[in-house]
Amino acid sequence: MSRTRTALLAAMALVAGASGTALAVNPADVGAAAIPCTVDYKIQNQWGTGFTAAVTITNNGAAKSSWAVKWAYAGNQQVTSGWNAKITQSGTAITAANESYNGTLATGGSTSFGFQGTYSGTNAIPATFTLDGVTCNVDGGGGPTDPPDPGTGTRVDNPYSGAKVYVNPEWSAKAAAEPGGSRVSNQPTGVWLDRTAAINGVNGGMGLRDHLDAALTQKGSGELVVQLVIYNLPGRDCSALASNGELGPTEIDKYKTQYIDPIKAILADSKYAGLRIVTTIEIDSLPNLVTNTGSRPTATPQCDVMKANGNYQKGVGYALNKLGDVPNVYNYIDAGHHGWLGWDDNFAPSAAIIKEAATTEGATVNDVHGFITNTANYSALKENNFTINDSVGGKSVRESKWVDWNRYVDELSFAQAFRNQLVTAGFNSGVGMLIDTSRNGWGGTARPAGPGAMTDVDTYVNGGRYDRRIHVGNWCNQSGAGLGERPQASPAAGIDAYVWIKPPGESDGSSSAIPNDEGKGFDRMCDPTYTGNPRNGNSMSGALPNAPLSGHWFSAQFQQLMTNAYPPLS
Repeated sequence: MSRTRTALLAAMALVAGASGTALAVNPADVGAAAIPCTVDYKIQNQWGTGFTAAVTITNNGAAKSSWAVKWAYAGNQQVTSGWNAKITQSGTAITAANESYNGTLATGGSTSFGFQGTYSGTNAIPATFTLDGVTCNVDGGGGPTDPPDPGTGTRVDNPYSGAKVYVNPEWSAKAAAEPGGSRVSNQPTGVWLDRTAAINGVNGGMGLRDHLDAALTQKGSGELVVQLVIYNLPGRDCSALASNGELGPTEIDKYKTQYIDPIKAILADSKYAGLRIVTTIEIDSLPNLVTNTGSRPTATPQCDVMKANGNYQKGVGYALNKLGDVPNVYNYIDAGHHGWLGWDDNFAPSAAIIKEAATTEGATVNDVHGFITNTANYSALKENNFTINDSVGGKSVRESKWVDWNRYVDELSFAQAFRNQLVTAGFNSGVGMLIDTSRNGWGGTARPAGPGAMTDVDTYVNGGRYDRRIHVGNWCNQSGAGLGERPQASPAAGIDAYVWIKPPGESDGSSSAIPNDEGKGFDRMCDPTYTGNPRNGNSMSGALPNAPLSGHWFSAQFQQLMTNAYPPLS
């Protein structure tokens, strides 16, 4: 929190030739002042019949309120989906026009967009680009030039303030390929580093450097946040088999040297110093040591092991210490959700164990920029039809079966209160909160229009609650869920941003056992026929059928999330 550094970001070089590699060119050699516009076209990822590309345009002429870039392919490339621009194709000719939110292009200003396409044979980079009919990258015979320097990066109080957020091209392409998916495919989502192999890319997909390079392209001359999920603790997710990981309970040294150290080395590369890198540190880990250990009915042997060996605290502390040394990294620790930690016997003890982890393995509270709640969960952001202070027939809302003596009924009230508890536990008073709203919209026809009947406290709560889960402890591929509030900065007091850390459409876990080499087990909470356990009040799981492994694309879930989105999709 106290660290600041002004980091000069090197100017991005233009792409030349069919390879998609960047060549540095001195603007002084080509009469940069006379060049009306530049277009930087980079092939980010290429496989047998497909590719993704990123395009940055810089306007050196008069300011614009709208724009269109055109080029023509020499081969048979076909654009299949795009983000941050309306892209159309006629034969080999491509037109990319601004969206409603990025039409303004000041003199010297830049903007970026990207797309996915197919090809066969060669995938040559186009030779000529025009911006509103004016040929770019030339000055009457000159060659290409670098875009202007994108400026400096300085640590700020809220990294999301005044910044765009990285759109993951891989997730965006999957979303856009779904019927109606283009309505949300340009939304920013988290990049999950859920195993060591993800650092370099799995099965030909984008690795960490690929994402950061793509982020530099999307950044243009403004500020941009990249959201990473650090998620590979030894003995990971001790109470949820669906998201178990590759490292055994004692493999803390592997976590440090083979996972965190390589990530830190990449993030510390000065090439990326101008990005605001938000790390979500180890979801669903530390609260397990409070709620699922010892003599509690929710305890599991796996969580008892992790509490005894201390490797959750050691791993989180090591990650905070190493990543916190990078001046443009903002660490946010996972803090569960209201339906997990909102009870008196969980609330303060969880803050205390988070503080313990944040002050071990060389970490300090200054390595913590904030906390995130509701990651990959479904808890409603704000229940408007009842409050914790309501009563019916002399009974408090807390006595209802749904609330069950919790002190919080929704995620916003919990996040704001837990922030205060974390400050009381010893964290800096300036810490901010993030809330994952990717799947907590609960819209559609099942969304109540007003409070429930005052017949009794259960009828009142159940009739008015937006969250339509069978039980607040249900977490896997929930039936009836919808997309929540779109990502936005500073939406409420103490909240740095609403974010989509969990990419909508990625499964929470498989509905039945599926052999795999990803270390992921089968959790009955993902089985729609499961009748429950003490952690969900022995209720039905509420899970969707036919789900794939956690992290794999689940089309039926994505379609449901769009149908039930709140606010609704247009």
